[in-house]
Amino acid sequence: MSKKSRRHEHEEHADESWLLPYADLLTLLLALFIVLYSMSASDAKKFDEMSEAFNAAFTSGTGVLDYQSPVSTNQVTSKDETMKNKDDVTSKKDKSNEQQALLSKQEQIDLEKLKKQIDQYIQKSGLTSQLDTKLNQSQLMITISDTALFASGKAIVKPESKQLAAAISDMLQKFPDYDIVVSGHTDNIPIYNMDYESNWDLSSARAIQFLKILLLNTNLDPKKFTPVGYGEFHPIVDNTTAANRAKNRRVEVSLIRKYQDSTQLLNVTDVK
Repeated sequence: MSKKSRRHEHEEHADESWLLPYADLLTLLLALFIVLYSMSASDAKKFDEMSEAFNAAFTSGTGVLDYQSPVSTNQVTSKDETMKNKDDVTSKKDKSNEQQALLSKQEQIDLEKLKKQIDQYIQKSGLTSQLDTKLNQSQLMITISDTALFASGKAIVKPESKQLAAAISDMLQKFPDYDIVVSGHTDNIPIYNMDYESNWDLSSARAIQFLKILLLNTNLDPKKFTPVGYGEFHPIVDNTTAANRAKNRRVEVSLIRKYQDSTQLLNVTDVK
């Protein structure tokens, strides 16, 4: 009876050796599906990289999920080129800044030279009470009192003042590349006459008339000149006294800077 019992238990033991090839088959099918998916979602280049990855996995014993794809040579080259381009841009920017600083320095020398020439002319001609110069970070400004150029309420340049305009134009022609703004200013007393309806009109007319005298010098380029009338709206002092109002009635000839050195702007003060 016991022998029959032992034989019956032995006959019920299942043969599980088929699981090994079945597991291998499932692994191969999984790999096949991954390859098929990569073929549908990637280009030929990526497919080649995937094939190399599987070959490395199956021949080296490393699992597919543990395999790290190798970095493409083209990707490395692209990163190197990107870094090189960034370095080139930085280098060009540095060179541009250096060139800008040199041009700004030379411009400062030129404008200081012109200012000195005008100041010498002012001193020699005894016009210190009627003309003034100022050099700042944006321009070289020549300020001319209206009494040196015009009769009260008029915009016709006095005959004796034309020599002053001619002298200024001779100095300006040595610096032909600069834009020049000629601006007229008045005090805040309203003007009432048949020629000008407002201070806007008077200041604009004075700027234009003085500009015409400057441009009698044919060596000057008219395209570089701009007349502007500001009326009473840009005073340099308040208009509470007759002396202050006289200061506000003026014509300004401004040479506009082309270059500015950003490292010097914070420390620039007016040069008088």
